[in-house]
Amino acid sequence: MTNNSVSNAARLFGAGLRALLVLTVVTGVLYPLAVTGLAQGLFPEKANGSEVSADGRVVGSELIGQTYTLPAEKGQETAKPDLAWFQPRPSNGLGANTVNTQYSLILSGATNRSGDNEELIRWVTDAKAAVVEDNSTAGHPVRPEDVPADAVTSSGSGLDPHISPQYAELQVRRVAERNRLEVRQVERLVADHTDDRILGFIGEPRVNVLRLNIALRELTGR
Repeated sequence: MTNNSVSNAARLFGAGLRALLVLTVVTGVLYPLAVTGLAQGLFPEKANGSEVSADGRVVGSELIGQTYTLPAEKGQETAKPDLAWFQPRPSNGLGANTVNTQYSLILSGATNRSGDNEELIRWVTDAKAAVVEDNSTAGHPVRPEDVPADAVTSSGSGLDPHISPQYAELQVRRVAERNRLEVRQVERLVADHTDDRILGFIGEPRVNVLRLNIALRELTGR
């Protein structure tokens, strides 16, 4: 009886070990290799993170937003935006780390508070005042009612790489002035980098800030 029990246990252990080895090879080696191979063969750009290059080097991803700020001064907690560039949506709560100096990914999140939340009201009020001040130029003041929602709130992930055409257009005169360009040149840049709805009906028109700023850099020769 004892010998049968030991034999059965050994047989079951052996069967379990073989199953483990087979499943490890199939699901841990063959399947990932097959999926990776198909992705690299059919969608290499997307499989590699939708990287965006400029001047022969990767400068970011189409899928993750970046900040465009001036170097932080001594004792300054938050760096000021570099107003020579188009600015992205706010990224509330995001900082920097040693791997990605643009965003602290573990802290990403939306400004998801209730409409009457005092903290949200303060965030939006302060952000709107900053947008009005930063983007008002001589003879062309920005009115608070002209500020679109995406200029003062974070997206669901807090990492949205896009802004609305309305927010891009609101920044045109300031960008033109800071870079000594004609307004129509910058307007054309925005129009050229405005993507329509997916398949014509999914989502909203949008502007990828990274690609827009790369084009701006090429235009200014900076």
